[in-house]
Amino acid sequence: MDIPRFPAAGAQVRILVVDDDEDNLLLVNYQLLQLLDCTVISAQDGQTAISLAETYTPDLILLDIMLPAMDGFEVARCLKQNPQTQTIPIIAVTAMARSLDHDLALASGCDDYVCKPYEMETLAAAIGRHLNLPSSLLHTS
Repeated sequence: MDIPRFPAAGAQVRILVVDDDEDNLLLVNYQLLQLLDCTVISAQDGQTAISLAETYTPDLILLDIMLPAMDGFEVARCLKQNPQTQTIPIIAVTAMARSLDHDLALASGCDDYVCKPYEMETLAAAIGRHLNLPSSLLHTS
């Protein structure tokens, strides 16, 4: 039985955004706050992302693939191998648009894949799918 990960009424959704580009982090943070009443946690590298995921157990992770030191593929593998974080949905949000990159992301443990640049509706749809949110809760207009 698939149990929805959406927090109980009154609880706020926590989303971990991982991107080494500070401008991208600011943009996604702004977009998420426009899209959904949520708490955004940010990391600029893979090791910090893993640590924050263990500490805060976010409801969803938006993960860039091209990160310094530890790439997003390795971050996803580490998170999916850890019993504490293995059930957190991971959406790869990356400029890597080849079908091979898509396949590698899914094979490493990502649950979905959104190519940059993306339309807000595309990101909203992916977030809604993985948080089991009705589209009426997402403010895409």
